[in-house]
Amino acid sequence: MIKYTVDQNNLFVMLFLQMLHKIIKWLLRVFKKILLIVLHKKYCKIYLKSLKMIFFSLMVDESSDVSVNEQMAVVLHFVDSGGNVKERFIGVVHVMETSSLSLKSPIDNLFAHHDLSLMKVRGQGYDGASNMKGEFNGLKTLIMNKNESAYYVHCFAHQLQLALVVVARKHVDIADFFNMISTLMIVVGASCKRKDMI
Repeated sequence: MIKYTVDQNNLFVMLFLQMLHKIIKWLLRVFKKILLIVLHKKYCKIYLKSLKMIFFSLMVDESSDVSVNEQMAVVLHFVDSGGNVKERFIGVVHVMETSSLSLKSPIDNLFAHHDLSLMKVRGQGYDGASNMKGEFNGLKTLIMNKNESAYYVHCFAHQLQLALVVVARKHVDIADFFNMISTLMIVVGASCKRKDMI
């Protein structure tokens, strides 16, 4: 009877320790997320405080994540007092859809949250999608209706990507090269150990 009780206690202790280990791992993940959110908010307060006095440009790009949720990344560009061009990531915002109105509302909310004004925007940069650059209902037009000085510039990185796609389709050697690189990235990205080897 005593041996049975000791065995049961050992089993209980082992199960308890396994469960405790899982709980601690979960709490650490939650704590890490909370810590990152708090640090990002503090960091934003510090560097956005200086933006209230100067003009800046707005870069926005939307895409869907792995779980097929639409999200929008917002970045501000400005020139500091030393004449250096700075780029500051403001955040990623979940959006229900990618119409221009559904993209502008989160931008307004983000600006209000950080106490920034659309009147300080002097430039806008987006990809070439119609919901972004549309002449009548695009995000560009909605922001220019509020601030005529917020000039639109097509995102050059997106233009470069489009040019590379066209070149790769027309030249077999270049297409093969990019296919090989893509396959290599898939193979390497599938394993944490292989990622560390690079």
